[in-house]
Amino acid sequence: MTHQRHLEQQGLVHQDLHPALVAIACRAESELRVAASVLVDERLHPELLGEACELAARRGSLLKIHEMSPRPTLGKEAQRLARIRALLDAENLNVHACEVDILGRRGRAAPSLLSSVVSRSSKDTYTPAWWVPGAHLQTLWGKLVRRPPAVPTRAERWSTPDGDTLEIRRLDARGNAPPGTPRLLILHGLEGTIRSHYVHGLLDQARRRGWAADVLIFRGCNGELPQAPRFYHSGETTDLDFVIDRLVREHPGQPLLLAGVSLGGNVLLKWLGERGEAVPTQLRAAVAVSVPFDLERGSRQIERGFARLYTFHFLRTLRRKALAKLAREPGLFAEAPLRAARTLTDFDEAVTAPLHGFASAHDYYTQSSAQHFLGAIRCRTLLISAFDDPFLPREVLDDVALVAAFNSLITVEFHRRGGHVGFVSGVIPWRALYYAESRALEYLAEHASRPTAHSAV
Repeated sequence: MTHQRHLEQQGLVHQDLHPALVAIACRAESELRVAASVLVDERLHPELLGEACELAARRGSLLKIHEMSPRPTLGKEAQRLARIRALLDAENLNVHACEVDILGRRGRAAPSLLSSVVSRSSKDTYTPAWWVPGAHLQTLWGKLVRRPPAVPTRAERWSTPDGDTLEIRRLDARGNAPPGTPRLLILHGLEGTIRSHYVHGLLDQARRRGWAADVLIFRGCNGELPQAPRFYHSGETTDLDFVIDRLVREHPGQPLLLAGVSLGGNVLLKWLGERGEAVPTQLRAAVAVSVPFDLERGSRQIERGFARLYTFHFLRTLRRKALAKLAREPGLFAEAPLRAARTLTDFDEAVTAPLHGFASAHDYYTQSSAQHFLGAIRCRTLLISAFDDPFLPREVLDDVALVAAFNSLITVEFHRRGGHVGFVSGVIPWRALYYAESRALEYLAEHASRPTAHSAV
């Protein structure tokens, strides 16, 4: 009898187990844990799992690669591009037609395990530009090649409770804008300014829709040293809290939308998690692009290989500001460790941690990483990132997708490619499109007129 039951169980297993699941079982344990959590999540639409199983069996047919050669007639854009290519690793110089990515369904996670076997078309799909190959070139394109549209803004200086000032760059709504026209607040990335290409890209998107928009310039990023004994950092949310409270008071009937990029996205998500259900009723939705969800793993990631170029770029301006601040206010932190810093971790150990009350860089990263605050977010939020982001290990996005799967207010759209704040698309270089910016405004517009959501399942 026992032998008979054993045979019946074996028959059920062989009958029900799909070949795609066998392939999944061969994956690394870290990927398998994420996949398992998604497969047993009853909230996932059955169509997604069905497509995963069907397409996994014929994955080979989806992996066709078409070689393309850019022509010299591409003009000045290609010439500027050529100056960058010499810096890239050989594997990043291959120009391939790109596969379509899977996205998280609204309120669902899209872990990399599924995105590696499923391909689907939708209005939310990002297809990388064939002429911007590789993660590093996607990352560098905006700063070195892109010429973003000029969007005139006016500067206002707001006095802060600690005796300092914040610079807010403002774009007024279209003159004939009806009541209830949304207002967008933009948070820039590490060492960003009003001149950052993505800031002007987002401002241009808002202007086209007739919205009002504001840019919070973090302390020390407007060319002036802060008056207070502090700088900005990835977990500093008091300035954002101050700005949002003032915007809500001054524009009580205006829907408020938030967009954070890179470090600004980390600040945004941390603030949303800290406020929880206490977010203002005017706040309708938020978008965070290329967020370094795990600050410690992200800092280690850009200490290796070609990514050290980014570390050098950031340290050059961070060190200069810190030395100037130290010359004006001696004793804020030790000068020798600052001068000896060769990585962002070194800088955070020497400056960020002691200046802002953290015990160490590790303590700063632990308390400030956005990943720890995702579960408490009670505002509709879109996360846009790429698995090839050179600022972050791929495994971090797997972990984020797992956490976000349990918060229905978070929409995850993690793409296979796109670099860090890249997401360049388009058929030809002189008509480049920037997916993350257009997708962000599309999402925000979709939710601008909807009441604030406070419950997550």
